[in-house]
Amino acid sequence: MLPLRRHVLSHIANRAGPSFLHRLNLPNQSLTALRWQSTTSPPVNEGPAVTQTNRAEATMKRFWKKVDIEKRGDSLAVTLDTRPLKTPSGTPLFVPSSKDLLATLIAAEWDHQTTLIKPHALPMTSLASRAIDGMSDASTRAEVQETLLNYLDTDTICFWEDSTPQLERLQAEHWDPLFEWVEKTFAVQLSKNTSILFNEQPRDTRVKLGNVLKNFDQWQMAAMERATYTTKSFIIALALVFRSLTPEQAALAASVEVKSQIERWGEVEDTHDVDYHDVRRHLSSAALLLCNSSKDA
Repeated sequence: MLPLRRHVLSHIANRAGPSFLHRLNLPNQSLTALRWQSTTSPPVNEGPAVTQTNRAEATMKRFWKKVDIEKRGDSLAVTLDTRPLKTPSGTPLFVPSSKDLLATLIAAEWDHQTTLIKPHALPMTSLASRAIDGMSDASTRAEVQETLLNYLDTDTICFWEDSTPQLERLQAEHWDPLFEWVEKTFAVQLSKNTSILFNEQPRDTRVKLGNVLKNFDQWQMAAMERATYTTKSFIIALALVFRSLTPEQAALAASVEVKSQIERWGEVEDTHDVDYHDVRRHLSSAALLLCNSSKDA
């Protein structure tokens, strides 16, 4: 059984999550500058559809033949049969031309939707949409910043246990370096606790780290949000955004408690491993969102 504090932290974090792409809106445009070569032929859909968007929402089946990447001014657009993707709010899903890797990954997600559209297989599309729709709005950014800062008081790595040698070793291995990094990098002090009740981080720490978030661009904020919700840790997410942790290292730091239980009692097949790889997938998408080009990957 997981420690009580892990249940509480999971409940807090799971009450909110990054928005996910839930519909399409594909206007007619053309002029291909860059091309993603689609290799999959779609099945034929039966029944009338007023628009391509209605067809996708009603059938959740692939209706496009070709996925491309087109140059649109200073941006890149992923297109389905020359029609660019749009975000849930209807904004064109354009990414900066410097983020060619992001455009390529989004195109790959749509090209791999072979028969049925699977929203869970569109993590980069979801994250880019969140950055464009939510993180470009000042009021939304302020709300997200405040929500993420609240994770400091319940941050996973700030609650230590000495119940088993396995847990103590893993905490020292994965969490001690994070404490040292955040305190030196941002000139703050973190408090370690053994109970989740009535704990707060120093006010000065919250203010300084809040100022760090205020300087994030929309892509960094979207990545920070997803990583925080995934790991239940503001500090792990911050280290990932600043590239002080790889997605693999961040996933390991977020899984210390579970890993200690696996060492003691063994792994539950198709449960522990699936959960871990799901965490790693979300963290990888957040890290890739921050790459300015394929050369950064």
